[in-house]
Amino acid sequence: MDNKKDIGSPDRDRINVHEEYELQDWATSLGVTKEQIKEAVEAVGTSAQKVREYLKK
Repeated sequence: MDNKKDIGSPDRDRINVHEEYELQDWATSLGVTKEQIKEAVEAVGTSAQKVREYLKK
């Protein structure tokens, strides 16, 4: 289970698609669907920076 009190790096730099609240937060902040986040993570891994770059394509 994810520690919600741990909000610093590296927690902020990784996307955990197995935590519903985190998946929703990333989708909202990046302006995409949860499914698009999952697709991006599957394609490039859990790095938030890599996911951002992937979604810009």
